Amino acid sequence: MASLFSLWLPILVSAVVVFIASSIIHMMFTYHKNDLQKLPNEDDVLDALRPFNVPEGEYSMPYCGTAKGMKDPTTVEKFDKGPVAVLAVWGNGMPKMGKNLIQWFIYIIVVSIFAAYIASHALNADAVYLEVFRFVGCTAFIGYAVGNWQSYIWWRKSLRYALFSSLDGLIYACLTAGVFGWLW
Repeated sequence: MASLFSLWLPILVSAVVVFIASSIIHMMFTYHKNDLQKLPNEDDVLDALRPFNVPEGEYSMPYCGTAKGMKDPTTVEKFDKGPVAVLAVWGNGMPKMGKNLIQWFIYIIVVSIFAAYIASHALNADAVYLEVFRFVGCTAFIGYAVGNWQSYIWWRKSLRYALFSSLDGLIYACLTAGVFGWLW
């Protein structure tokens, strides 16, 4: 069994490699440009919402709160009348990417730590490249890709989004596994 502490170098190097790869994917390739769509009559909708000064957060419209609330005739009427939406409100101004990028890097490190933990309990310190690649790659893929399907199932993200996010996850998992296999 390899010790988790002895895997600090592949954890950090794989995090840097995945961070760079994700930056390249999102800056150079255009397959994520249609993850979100423009709302019809966007200016009118923005003008209508602006006076409410809605604070940052996620909102369900119509809102019912509980399963019992979904049976309320007034709520049923609102759902039938539509539109039915989930609204994510961010703070005003251009998005500040620094905080998001820091959180993303921390997330990458966490995925690498879990991959290292599982591999360190499954493999000996002298494990060969392909064994390491298999354990680390599978664990990293779960961390990067599987959760995106919940957004498809529950939050109406497109199938295209789920598939391309899974492709990204596969790339990140292979890079993570490759670094671990190399530095194991």
